[in-house]
Amino acid sequence: MENQQEGPVRRERGVGRRRVLIASVAGCAVLGGVLVLLPREPAEPAPPSPGALAMAAVGGGAPAALPGLAELIGEREKAVRARPGDAASWAVLGVAYTERGRRLADPAYYPRAEKALRTSLKVRPQRNTRAVAGLAALANARRDFRTARRWGEAALRLEPRRWTTYPLLIDAYTGLGEHKAAQRTLDRLTELRSGPAVLARAAAVHRDRGRLEDAAASLADAAAGARDPVERAAYLEQAGRLAFERGDLDIALRHFREAVRLDPDQRAARAGQGRALAALGRTTEALKAYPVALAGQPCPQYALELGELYESLGMPDAARAQYGLVRERVRGAAAGGADEGLVLGRLEADHGDPAAAVRRLRAEWKRRPGTEVADALGWALYRAGEPAQALRFALRATDPERGGGLRDAVYMYHRGMIERALERHGAARRHLTEALRINPHFSPLHVPAARTAIEALGEPPDAGVPGMDDGVG
Repeated sequence: MENQQEGPVRRERGVGRRRVLIASVAGCAVLGGVLVLLPREPAEPAPPSPGALAMAAVGGGAPAALPGLAELIGEREKAVRARPGDAASWAVLGVAYTERGRRLADPAYYPRAEKALRTSLKVRPQRNTRAVAGLAALANARRDFRTARRWGEAALRLEPRRWTTYPLLIDAYTGLGEHKAAQRTLDRLTELRSGPAVLARAAAVHRDRGRLEDAAASLADAAAGARDPVERAAYLEQAGRLAFERGDLDIALRHFREAVRLDPDQRAARAGQGRALAALGRTTEALKAYPVALAGQPCPQYALELGELYESLGMPDAARAQYGLVRERVRGAAAGGADEGLVLGRLEADHGDPAAAVRRLRAEWKRRPGTEVADALGWALYRAGEPAQALRFALRATDPERGGGLRDAVYMYHRGMIERALERHGAARRHLTEALRINPHFSPLHVPAARTAIEALGEPPDAGVPGMDDGVG
């Protein structure tokens, strides 16, 4: 009887276990469904690659990091090998070559950039705005501003609302001394776009027109609004240059140091540190900063500055070595289609053959009649013994009515020395004093010469003396 009862009990237990198992499986299924329906924690997005960041910067008119540019170039070189008909990749490659050449002061990148951009146009000859604008950027990097203006205006006709074309045209117009056109282009740009890149471009225009407070405010806003460290470093370097030009050495040095901290490849800021440290009398530190800048960005202007610093310290052999480096870099730039004739003209005027400087700078003036070249040509003419001709160009560089709105200490010094040679003593005294007021540390070589000239001119005559109150006595 007992055994007969065990059978049904076992069957009931088995059924019970199966019910529990089924219930458990069902419960898991329901729980799984609930878990699927519950909101999940969002996964952290993968950070963009350096190449992607460089692509965004290049496309958005912002400075790009050197490692990112290298990665972007590698990606696009691979893309065009696989797809030779990819016009967009050819254009991006050309722009990346240009930017890397500019950042490294290596004109060897420029022929490669031109080949890539022209290949893009060959593949897609119609409405290829990216390639056309890229050729404008390349021409600006080579300081061929007439060509840059032509390509920039062509890009604007293709896409009038493409805002990144406007900064290219501003650079071209400025290089050609067409300051009103640069201002009109900036006005149109600010109607289309706002943001750090536009503020930085506005600052450059304000500076060139002598609106230094506006320039400083725009750069402060640009640096504050920049999200990428490399972009912020570029705007801080620009702010440092402006502060130095105004004689604010401590502020300039702070900007330069922060720029280098954010972007160790910001070699222009390294050179700026050298400039500011030398002006502060910290020459040992300055002599360390300049070679670091030149090692990463062998810009002829930095070599010229270092040479003049050596000369001011009574180190003629070291100075000559740097002047030789300037000539070497200018030849290398010419091989890449880049124009460094302005720097060479400045070198020859002060440390070589002034007559050769005049010939070179006259040729520069025909190519790009901007404020910088006007000042350099005027100074070369003075150094070559032709002060009457020199004054015409000095006025062009410093007189707002003639296009020279920038209040630059070097330009004022040059004008004052030219006027002194012409015996326009009142004007000479006024402009030499103005140079030292703008920036009493504008040059380790020329500041002492300015002070000596002012002392030689003596005190201004008493007011009311006939013939002596018009600045031409």
